[in-house]
Amino acid sequence: MDSLRSRLNSLRGNRNAIFKRFIDDRMDTRNEFRSNVLEWLSTGVNEEPLNERIFSELCRRLVHCQIALSRVTLHLLVHHPQWLGTRLIWTRGRPDAVIQTVAYEVEASDAFLRSPFRQAIATGKVVRQKLQIVGPHVFAVYEELRQQGHTDYVAWPFDHTEGRRHLITFSTDKDGGFQNDEIALLAELLPIYTLVTEIRVKNQLAKTLLETYVGSYAGEQILQGAITRGSGVTINAGILICDLRNFSRLSDQLPRDELIEILNNYFDVVAEPIEKYGGEILKFIGDGLLSVFPLEVPGACHRLLQAVREAHVAACGPGKLVDGIKFGTGIHIGEVMYGNIGSKKRLDFTVIGSAVNTAFKLEALTKTLQRPILASRDFVVAADCFAQTDYLGRHTLHKIDVAVDVHAVNL
Repeated sequence: MDSLRSRLNSLRGNRNAIFKRFIDDRMDTRNEFRSNVLEWLSTGVNEEPLNERIFSELCRRLVHCQIALSRVTLHLLVHHPQWLGTRLIWTRGRPDAVIQTVAYEVEASDAFLRSPFRQAIATGKVVRQKLQIVGPHVFAVYEELRQQGHTDYVAWPFDHTEGRRHLITFSTDKDGGFQNDEIALLAELLPIYTLVTEIRVKNQLAKTLLETYVGSYAGEQILQGAITRGSGVTINAGILICDLRNFSRLSDQLPRDELIEILNNYFDVVAEPIEKYGGEILKFIGDGLLSVFPLEVPGACHRLLQAVREAHVAACGPGKLVDGIKFGTGIHIGEVMYGNIGSKKRLDFTVIGSAVNTAFKLEALTKTLQRPILASRDFVVAADCFAQTDYLGRHTLHKIDVAVDVHAVNL
């Protein structure tokens, strides 16, 4: 009997030793993976500008750390003119994350107000929920995740500078959910990942703001360092000037909000086809717009003409998109200086030159000649669009010494 008991104790000891060795090996492997992920976040992402690629790679590396992630989402505020933020969704088995835009209206939606996202963002605290419990969950998203096979969920708020709070969520489909050491690993990685995301969010925000206020080409030039007063290039371009009719009268007669709505509708009508056909909108000037189509782009003049036609048809033609909007357009072609003009501390990235002045004067002439689109002969020759115009004779433009042959573009 003593011999049997001794053998059983020996077996138990061996089993415990094997189990301990298994646990130690597992912890050593995870610690090695953990160190690799930390090193990668610290030094291995410097050349990657996109948050979505880093996010997808992080998820793959965490799975390699033996964390049974089944779904991860990243919610970033980006403050784009059209949307509040972006949502990245990674699910196991997919090579890349799905990218979605989030509208400004979402913050007032019932789905957001009754969600763990709002709770985590409002409190700044981690929200966790085991999903295998029986009975209805507090939030509808928990029930959706449970039905999809997930067993545990954690929503983690993280803060960038200036009080901008973002959110990352982790889900697993492993029985029993996340283990404590897995949660501890995620908590250790998040501060470094926060810094990684902030740099790229700020870069994207800078690019978005520049594209919004000065246009994509000018914004790219500024980001590359073209910020010295007087710096720029000389280019040949088609020049487009638009100006809203009767704006002064509308300003006197209409309430502010109604006037702003008219302006926004007008600029939508004009700007969308310009951007569609490759034009660069340099600035909105009150109720006017200045745009260029660089001639280095093949078919630039034809693109400009198509954009103008679509804008006028949308505003005034059959099936018009908006009511009561009429505007004049001046079109010219020539050499312009494209670069930084302004004071020592306040610059404007724009175009200047006699060709720009001529385009402005042609637009002003539309009021006198009662034709909505006027183009110079130089442009008509470059676009080879004589058949699409009516020749209106030679006109002396205000403060321009040389008279200009003027053509009215037919719609």
